[in-house]
Amino acid sequence: MNKLLLPMALVVLAALSGCAHHMARHEVINGAAPMARDVVSSVEPGLFAQHTFTASNGTVLPYRILAPLKPEPGVRYPLVLQLHGSGGIGTDNLRQLDRLAKSWAMPEIRARYQAYVLVPQFPVRSANYGPPSPDQYAEPSADLIAALELVETFAQQHPVDGARIYALGFSMGGSAAWLAPTLKPNLFAAIMPVSGIAPANTSAELLRDLPIWVMHGNADTENPILADRRLSKLIEKSGGQRLLFREYEGLDHQLHADLYPGYWWRNWLFEQHRD
Repeated sequence: MNKLLLPMALVVLAALSGCAHHMARHEVINGAAPMARDVVSSVEPGLFAQHTFTASNGTVLPYRILAPLKPEPGVRYPLVLQLHGSGGIGTDNLRQLDRLAKSWAMPEIRARYQAYVLVPQFPVRSANYGPPSPDQYAEPSADLIAALELVETFAQQHPVDGARIYALGFSMGGSAAWLAPTLKPNLFAAIMPVSGIAPANTSAELLRDLPIWVMHGNADTENPILADRRLSKLIEKSGGQRLLFREYEGLDHQLHADLYPGYWWRNWLFEQHRD
């Protein structure tokens, strides 16, 4: 090859390689570590105001709300529906404040991401999927339907940007995050299910155009990664172009350490807008 052309060829190859990496929809993260148990231990539950909501189906949901740190008159803010795992089931309006929920109240996070963070507590499971199996899929409970009514009611009564409502959660909460937009297709701008169980194949068309970032450890035996892989492939096969999949090599059923502070995923989430 001509010596003058060689540097240019290397530049082009590097550019193409960078584009390919940037456009990757499925990435495998090696050396994954679980999130430390005490990473958000400094967060006081009292930062999240306590309330109760009674849905039209009679379901009573305790919930917590973290308001924007410095709200300005006339400004509408994003709303994050933070969904808890099975360990948060109850009625004490406290146990649903898991590490992912509390992370929003860490000083640097709360200052950087002005938003409402809504954390309902489910008296029963929000998503049901039985024991692990190759054809496993999640189904919503009536309580999840009630939580989505809470989201809509809260958004109507507060300065919420209706084009920037998001859902995320871990484990059962990740499963509920998958299910939420299948129940309310025009409500969410993006979802982030972490270590959840994806819904049935029939959901692929409904979720095709929604920004989704799936995250899951591939050594998870409690909620195996198979369901997430199954539905993600179907969404892409149906023409979906907005799904990202982050697979953690060797990680079992735990929150991954890089979720906090997690500017990378929080930035992505807040960049999403519903048309």
